[in-house]
Amino acid sequence: MDAQESQLLAAAQGGDRRALEQLLAAHFAQVERFASKMCRHTADAEDVTQETLIAAARTVGNFRGDAAVSTWLFRIARSFCIKQRRRGRSVRQGDTSLDDAAAPEARTLADATAGPEATLNDRQLGQALQQAIEALAPMYREVLLLRDVEGLSANEVSEVLGIRVDAVKTRLHRARLAVRDKLAPMLTPAEEAPAAGGSCPDVLSMYSRHMEGDIQPNTCAEMEAHLAACPRCQGRCDSLRRTLVLCKSAVGPTVPVATQQMVRVALQRALMKSEPE
Repeated sequence: MDAQESQLLAAAQGGDRRALEQLLAAHFAQVERFASKMCRHTADAEDVTQETLIAAARTVGNFRGDAAVSTWLFRIARSFCIKQRRRGRSVRQGDTSLDDAAAPEARTLADATAGPEATLNDRQLGQALQQAIEALAPMYREVLLLRDVEGLSANEVSEVLGIRVDAVKTRLHRARLAVRDKLAPMLTPAEEAPAAGGSCPDVLSMYSRHMEGDIQPNTCAEMEAHLAACPRCQGRCDSLRRTLVLCKSAVGPTVPVATQQMVRVALQRALMKSEPE
C-alpha cells in the first residue's frame, strides 16, 4: 500500500474515525463492483457492500497490514457473497440485475486496431461480456473479476480466495477461455477450420499462460512462429486478447449517490454503536 493509505490505516487503527471512513471510502467502488458482479442483483449487492464495510470497520484493529487493504476487503466481501448465495434469496419483484444496469455503461475497447464497426457494437459487446461473466460458475467468476477486471495479481487473488496460486491460474485460464468463446462471434469472423492434415497447438491456453508469465522463452518463440504461419490461430489469439482488453475496461457504472449515502449512514450507525458510552 502507498504511504497515504498506510497513514490512514495507522490512524484508523488508533481510533481515528474520520481516517477510517476515508480509508473505506477509497475502496467503496471496488467492493461494490465486485459484489454487484458476484451477487448479480442490486439489493443483494448493496447488502454485501454494507456488511463488508461495517465488518471491516469493526475489525480494522485486527488487520496486520500483511496484504493490501483492497485484498483484505475483497476477502471480507467474498465471505459475505458466499453467505448471500447460500441463503438462496430469490429475486424480488422490481429488483434490477446489476448486469443489466452495467451494460449501458460499457467502456469502449482500448484497441487501436479496432475499426469503426467495433465501436458501433460497443454496447452489444458490453452486454455480451456481462452475460458471459454471469454464465461462469462462481468459482471461475470470482477469479476472473479479481484478476482481469480489478487487476489483482495472481498472488493477491490467492490471498483473497485462500487457495494456491496454481489453482488460481487454472481457474483463470478456464474462465478466460469460456468468456472468449461467448464473445468470439462478435469479435472475429467465423473461425477457419484447421488446415487439412495439420494440427494446431492449444494456442488459447498457451496465450493465457503467457499472460501470467508461465511460458518458457523457447515455447513462446515456437508459438509466435506458429501464429505467424497460421491465420486461424492468429485470429483466435486476437479474440482472446481483445476479450481481456474488454474485461479490463468492464468497470461498470459509477456507484449511485443514493447507494453511497445509504451505505455511509449504515456505517456511521455501526461505528456509533461500537463506541464506548
